[in-house]
Amino acid sequence: MRIFVAGGSGTIGVPLVKALVRAGHQVTATTRSSDKQLMLRAFGASPVVVDALDAYALAAAVRTAAPTHVIHQLTALPKAGIKRASELEPTNRLRDEGTRNLLNAAIAARATRFIGGSFALLGAAPATGDSSIGPAADAIRSMESQITNAARAGAIEGIVLRYGMFYGAGSPSTVELVKMVRRRWLPAIRHDRGQLPYIHLDDAVSATVAALDRGRSSETYDIVDDRAMSFSDMVRELASAVGAPPPFTVPAWLPRLVMPYMARLVAVRLPLSNAVAAADLGWRPRYPTIHEGLARMLANAA
Repeated sequence: MRIFVAGGSGTIGVPLVKALVRAGHQVTATTRSSDKQLMLRAFGASPVVVDALDAYALAAAVRTAAPTHVIHQLTALPKAGIKRASELEPTNRLRDEGTRNLLNAAIAARATRFIGGSFALLGAAPATGDSSIGPAADAIRSMESQITNAARAGAIEGIVLRYGMFYGAGSPSTVELVKMVRRRWLPAIRHDRGQLPYIHLDDAVSATVAALDRGRSSETYDIVDDRAMSFSDMVRELASAVGAPPPFTVPAWLPRLVMPYMARLVAVRLPLSNAVAAADLGWRPRYPTIHEGLARMLANAA
């Protein structure tokens, strides 16, 4: 296959490009940074420096690559993770305008399949009217509806993959969390009843590769672990895995006071199932829960 990966130098883009090249595909990968061209070329991909918000330049890049498949992994997230809603604004534009530009370019280039990497925590959650989370959720829904509407109209085969929250050695946010938990800067929350969807980065990559030639067009798949987990349980698992002291436990009002945006997210109850993805894509997570995923991550690092 000739595959165009938009966002090839990002958190999932890097391991995805590597996996696609290893599988023998011809890969073109985009980046906004000219400094990352050598890295992508070293992986065996053809790098393209382009801004997805520049519709003309993006269309030219896709036309030149002449892909059979296009994979949308465009984000502009801080390496240490999101701490406030304003940090999502560049990514919101990429998920709305960037999706429109990339989808139009893929259709014009006569690509056969378009795969969009979405975010389960916002895409699958019901609308709340929360002004801090609303714009990000709206951008996710715009992205997903653009892809599924194009597929239903017969313009291109389109599949949406709703990833859980990434973790693993290649995830910058995981690296930051490990640093914090070792210093006991990351507390557990008393009476935390959240149920958050997680997914190991390697499992997100394998699901994306599986979707290249499997899955139903216009379908949306939840790419998540077998079991949802609260933020506090994740912190405890992480502390245990790295041999750090158990985290402090704080009352729920404290996170709401000092980091209101994150407090809203970690309180979400979203126990999703990967059963449909398993059936349609022939995919199963190698690491069913964070417990197994963290154990393998640390074993590899040893």
